[in-house]
Amino acid sequence: MRIPSELVPKCPKCGQPLTMNLRSDDKFVEDEGWLAAAARYENFLKEKQDENVLFLELGVGYNTPSIIKYPFWRMTAQNPRATYACINFGEPLCPTEIERQSICIDGDIGRVLRDLK
Repeated sequence: MRIPSELVPKCPKCGQPLTMNLRSDDKFVEDEGWLAAAARYENFLKEKQDENVLFLELGVGYNTPSIIKYPFWRMTAQNPRATYACINFGEPLCPTEIERQSICIDGDIGRVLRDLK
């Protein structure tokens, strides 16, 4: 169950092994495309901040909750017209402050979506 080192992709400039672009260290790449998408997302959130909004969280755990989970909770708490919904196997949680605005489902995402269909 090992990957031969010659199959690991390498950087064409420095020859170092490539890794996934994850927010796990200081090497997360925020290039022009990423920055443009982040600006569009921020604009969308500003435009919709007082409207009916569904913050749908699918399978987000606690590895990096500050990216999706905590912002969704905060934005739900700030907007009485917002709903927070999560489908998460084993961790369908929300703060008590937004329980009345939340739908938390404990289950396999694929199965839950098939059942909803």
